[in-house]
Amino acid sequence: MRALAWLLTTTAAVAARLWDDDPERGDVPGWVMITVMTAALVLAILVPFREAIVSAVQNALASVTSGG
Repeated sequence: MRALAWLLTTTAAVAARLWDDDPERGDVPGWVMITVMTAALVLAILVPFREAIVSAVQNALASVTSGG
């Protein structure tokens, strides 16, 4: 009987923690969606403009390292 009471208490505690509307918990699916969309935007910009971006970065680094 004691094991059953422990099991019910543990199950209730886990259920309360999973379904609790804690405002400090955050929105995990929202953050996942933002991360995936950001990665997609980076790829969408990088793929067609790769040569221009590489050239711009190389020119910027060359101007900094050559001093002029």
